[in-house]
This record gives sequence, C-alpha cells and structure tokens, in this order.
Amino acid sequence: MALSRIDTTNMIEDVPQSKIDNNINFRNIIINGDMSIAQRGTSVSSYSSDSYTTVDRWKTRVNGQGVWTISQETDVPAGQGFSNSLKWDCTTADASPAATDFLIHEQKFEGQNLQYLKYGTSYAESLTVSFWVKSNKIGAYTIGFFCAGNTKHIESSYTINNANTWEKKTVTFVGDTASALANDNTEEMKLWFWLGAGSNFSSGTHATTWSSYAQANVLVDNQVNLADSTDNEWYITGVQLEAGTTASDFEFLPVDVNLARCQRYYQELSTIGIYAQVVNRYIRQEVKFMVEMRATPTVTTTFSIGGSASQNDQQVGARENKGVYFYTRFSAVGSSTGRNAADNPKCDAEL
Repeated sequence: MALSRIDTTNMIEDVPQSKIDNNINFRNIIINGDMSIAQRGTSVSSYSSDSYTTVDRWKTRVNGQGVWTISQETDVPAGQGFSNSLKWDCTTADASPAATDFLIHEQKFEGQNLQYLKYGTSYAESLTVSFWVKSNKIGAYTIGFFCAGNTKHIESSYTINNANTWEKKTVTFVGDTASALANDNTEEMKLWFWLGAGSNFSSGTHATTWSSYAQANVLVDNQVNLADSTDNEWYITGVQLEAGTTASDFEFLPVDVNLARCQRYYQELSTIGIYAQVVNRYIRQEVKFMVEMRATPTVTTTFSIGGSASQNDQQVGARENKGVYFYTRFSAVGSSTGRNAADNPKCDAEL
C-alpha cells in the first residue's frame, strides 16, 4: 500500500510517495462542501424525488420514504467559519419503510478528477471524509462510496451522539488496490450518506472493504430511519474528502471559484432576447456559458413572444459544452417586428 501524505517514517527511496503535499490547493474532492452555492433555489417543499434540488452538486434522493423539505440554512457550527448548511426536514413520516425505500444524500465525481488516488495499484490512497452534522435523531448512520465504473462499494458508519448539537465526524476508508478508475468526464465514484432505507439494503453483511456491489450489504447495523417522525431533521456542512488518513482543516474557496466549479455542472443564464425588424425569415443568437460545462447540457426554458411578426418556430439548445443558441423562424418578412425571448435558460450537465 502507498504511504499516505502523513507517513514520514520508514520511507524507502524507490517507493513512490503520495504527492498530495505538493497539491495543497483543491485538496477537497467535494465541490461546495460548505453548502454556500444554491443556484436552483434555497428551499423545496413537498419533496419525494430523486434529483438535484437546492444546494449545488448535492443530490437528495428520496425513494418512497417520507416527504421532505430540503433547504439551505444559516444554522452552522459556531466558530468554524461556515455560513450555510443543508437541511433535511421530514414533513410526512414513514416509520415502516418498504424493502426498496431509501434516503440518500450524495455527491458524484468525474473519474478524471480522481486519477491521483492511484486506484488499481498497490499505491492506492486512502480517503478521509470529514464533516459537521446535527440532528435530533441520535444513533448510527451509514456513509460510504460507490464506484459506477466497476460497480464496487465500501461503507462505514458514524454516530450522532447528542441531539440537536453540531458534531464533527471523521471517517477513513482504505484505497482500492484492485480496480482502476476510468479517466474521463463521466461518473466514476460517489460519496453517499444514508439517512434510512428498507430491508433490501440491510439484510446482508455491512461491506467494510471494497467489494462487488451487493444491495443487501450497504447499511450498518441499527441504521437510523430519519423518516420515522415529522420531528426529525438532519443538517450537514463542511464536507471535505481528501487523500490520506488524516482530516485537514476545511478548505474554504473564494465564492467566485466555488461558483465556477458548480457551474461546470449547472448554470442558469439571463434571458436571451431578440427584438428585430424582420428582414429575413431566420434569426439566430448565441450566448457563451460562463464556464465550459462538463458535457453538452440539457437546456430547459420557456419562451415569451411579442411584436407584430408571427413566429413559426422557436428553438433553444446547447452548442456542445460551450454555450447555447436561440433560433427563431418567422412566417413573413417585411416591415413588421418580432420579439422573442428564452426566459432564463437552465443548463444541466450533472453527473
């Protein structure tokens, strides 16, 4: 196994050492771990879906287990420098989840951002997760990783000991020496926090080493069911994931840097408008993304129209990962004017 960045004794000259000490900036694999960026909005209620909701890069997954409000909050651990947290608040309880139900809070990572972990070699780096968490629901919670490329997983647990009190948790996982990670821009690994699940996820043996994925082996014994009461809530902030076996202080980034990293996966543009005298039948406008996105995004918008010219066709779409185009075809030409707008195009290239 490779020596981690904190191992400084018994070094052998011809054994490759971790290079993490030479890569201090952006040591946190997590994006928006301080929950400060929320482009989609700060709160969603009556939530029972499996999607991205409020705080950027964090997917909130609900499959049949209660109804929730997911929100960005200002309740944070005192004296740690954080301004925001993310909150799960149970609004419809489910004390007896079905076997296939689950509650997961997760973030996914591109394989090309993980190559320095050296997975699939004898030098594979350990991974350490640190985070601040608070809940009224004390007890054991599952945390772990799933690798989409090789369908392997590993889990561990943490315990909330004191109700309604911010606690810092640190969990370390061994590196996977057997399976390499694909070097591309697709999902290769994700970190997931389990807040509850049905019996399909707990009928086996908790997977504490890298293993082929088995649904029955995910949950730790006595996993909390956060959905068993409408009194329940769960807060998290300060999530840091880094190579090695020791957690360092949280890596705070400037807001412009943090926002740009989030915009690689999701961004909303200002309204794209066209107002022109119709001298030909076609008008096309392009707007560059604020940062290049991970891949060609899905673009959603609504159209507003006006003017005296009639429109036969309107289209908005992505020009690969570099920008969006807005196209209008009019039914006639002449002295009439036409106004068209794509209202706040939402561009989604999430993993």
